[in-house]
Amino acid sequence: MSKIVFFDVDGTLVNDAKELPDSAIVAIRKLKEKGIYVAIATGRAPFMLHEIASKLEITSFISYNGQYVIFEGEKIYENPLPQESLERLITIATENEHPIIFSAQDELRANLPDHPGVSEGMASIKHEYPKVDAEFYKGRKIYQCLLFCGEEADSFYRQEFPQYSFMRWHDVSVDVCPANGSKANGIRKLIQKLGFKMEDTYAFGDGLNDIEMLQEAGVGIAMGNGRDEVKRVSNHITTSVDDDGILKGLQHVGLL
Repeated sequence: MSKIVFFDVDGTLVNDAKELPDSAIVAIRKLKEKGIYVAIATGRAPFMLHEIASKLEITSFISYNGQYVIFEGEKIYENPLPQESLERLITIATENEHPIIFSAQDELRANLPDHPGVSEGMASIKHEYPKVDAEFYKGRKIYQCLLFCGEEADSFYRQEFPQYSFMRWHDVSVDVCPANGSKANGIRKLIQKLGFKMEDTYAFGDGLNDIEMLQEAGVGIAMGNGRDEVKRVSNHITTSVDDDGILKGLQHVGLL
């Protein structure tokens, strides 16, 4: 039975400078030569993955934290945010001066201009400040929002919106997804398509939005630069991104 390996992007495949180590490129090429499937599992949008995917020759993605799943270039699953509760979130966030970025299939839009939190968060992933359109969500499928607020606001939003999950990816921002949505759920949808079992899956990650994925995968591998919460739920802790963590992790679990 073939196997499949899922890789997070930021902090896993790429370092803080968004550099992809040569050792990771070589390791993933060797996986594919052995007939092992590879896929990216990320909070990023599909259109933000072109450069990395091209270098790695990957065409399967668990994107938007599992809300938009692509297998070999074909969409096989989508899970957009419900419109009615999204409008309420926008209202409350605006009252609290917490900007939102709307994430559709092929573009992003912010609801407020020139906010320092948005600038900081987007700069951290080497992305420009999105164009501003406060009504972008209307009549359009939104798969994820980025809500820009400090950690002190997390419990408030979780209490007010139980239909959503709020996953912090930066000091200034959280990903907002449907409560039933996660990378783990996206993986389930993809392996159903392939006819795989969960024990055939391996996953690499470093952040809070990787926890459920690492817990559910047959083997979960945390990066050495990952958060302690992630390391605690993993089957193995590899070295950091810049210390050939992908290559060494694959070698440790016997895939290379």
